[in-house]
Amino acid sequence: MIKARHLVTARLVMSPVGGRDLPELVALKADPRAYAQMLGGVRSAQRTAEELAEEIQAWGEFGFGMWAVRARDGHKLLGVTGLMHRPDGRGVALRFAFWPASRGVGLASEAVHAALVYAHETAGLEKIVAVAREDNFASRIVLGAIGMAEAERFIRDGVPLLVYQSVRHRNAG
Repeated sequence: MIKARHLVTARLVMSPVGGRDLPELVALKADPRAYAQMLGGVRSAQRTAEELAEEIQAWGEFGFGMWAVRARDGHKLLGVTGLMHRPDGRGVALRFAFWPASRGVGLASEAVHAALVYAHETAGLEKIVAVAREDNFASRIVLGAIGMAEAERFIRDGVPLLVYQSVRHRNAG
């Protein structure tokens, strides 16, 4: 049984993405400063709406998905983080993208850590992966800061990618 899906950290409120988030998600996913390094790159408004429908469905089907991340004292979208099944079969992946103005002060690490804890402790997932471009040092720093370790490297479309993982075994008994 999946427990509460809304997460609150010291500075953030994270809620499952929903229809109310669509305008802000369209802006975030269309901005290359925020989304160019994500799998599939920047998105059209139509593709963002399609993904939102898929993400809402994932929450119902799997008990996890993407969260809209906002400051506890504000309403503006700072970014997104969440969990999704990777299309390449590597497993459930931790993903995140934040507006440039929200970077550099630990907000991504705070949100991504909360998502990782949710994955292991609430959703009961033993292994979580995350993929970052080799040259995306900011994402690599975040993944290392939350305790994920580099596990694999591969090339996609000529771009070197690193796979990070977090493995937590369930207690037997």
